[in-house]
Amino acid sequence: MSESLARARSVLFVPGHRPDRFDKAAATTADTIVLDLEDAVGPDEKPVARKNVAEWLAGGGQGIVRINDADTSWYSDDVAMLAERQAAVMLPKITHPGQVVDLVRALAPGSCVIAILETAAGVLNAQSICSVPGVVRAAFGNADLGSELGLDPAHQASLVHARAQVVLGSAAAGIVPPIDGATLDLTDRDVITADATHAAELGFTGKVCLHPRQVDVVNAVFTPSPEAIEWARRVLAAADSGGSIKAVDNQIVGKPIIDRAKRLLAQAGC
Repeated sequence: MSESLARARSVLFVPGHRPDRFDKAAATTADTIVLDLEDAVGPDEKPVARKNVAEWLAGGGQGIVRINDADTSWYSDDVAMLAERQAAVMLPKITHPGQVVDLVRALAPGSCVIAILETAAGVLNAQSICSVPGVVRAAFGNADLGSELGLDPAHQASLVHARAQVVLGSAAAGIVPPIDGATLDLTDRDVITADATHAAELGFTGKVCLHPRQVDVVNAVFTPSPEAIEWARRVLAAADSGGSIKAVDNQIVGKPIIDRAKRLLAQAGC
C-alpha cells in the first residue's frame, strides 16, 4: 500500500456522499482516488458518506480516505469506521505531530497516513509531522492555507515559500516528495499544466485532481520524459565505467548527480 502511494502522481478526489462516482473515479487513469469525508461533504451528509465509504472498502474497493480533522465532532466516528481494516488515511488541518501520532495509534496495523499540511502551524512543523512513523507522504493544502493567510491560492508566487517548506520538511524527514494541492480551475488545461509544472519544479512529485479531466495532464507532467530517463541511464553507466573523472553532457558526474539519476529512474519505475 505505502509503496503505491509513494509513487502516485495523480490523486483524484471523489465526494463520499456520491457512491455513484466511486467506480467512475476508480476507472480513470488516476494513480489513486481519495474518498472524501471532509470538505466535499456537508454536515448533514457526513453519516451517509461514512457509510458509503465503509461499504466500498468492505467490498474490495481501493482508495485513500480523507477524514474530518481531529477538532471536529465527526473525527472519532471516521476513525472508528476505519479502525477495523488496514487503510490509507488523509488527515487534514494538522497543526502538530501529536495529532498524527494519535491517529496512527487508533488505526489498524499496516495502515498509513498522508499528512495534509494546510495550516500555517502545520507547514512550519512539516519536518516533525512527516517524521511520525506511519506517515508515508505529505500533501499541500493550498486552498485552506491561502484562506488562513489571506492569499489567493491560485497565485503561484504567493505560496511558493510554503510549498518549499513542505518539500524540505518531507526530505528532512526521509519520506518521498509530497503531493501538491488542487487547481481550482477544472476546465483550462493550460492552467493545470502550469500549476503542475510549477509544483514539479519545486520538488513535488504528484498533485491533487478535482476532476477526471485534470488527471492525464497531471500524469504527463509528473512522468519523467524519455530524454530525462536516457540522461539518468547515461549518468549511471558513466558512474559504473571506472576512471577518476566522469562527465555526461559536459557536466561532472558526482554523487549528488548519481543520486538524482537514481531517484528519477525510481520515479519512472525503471
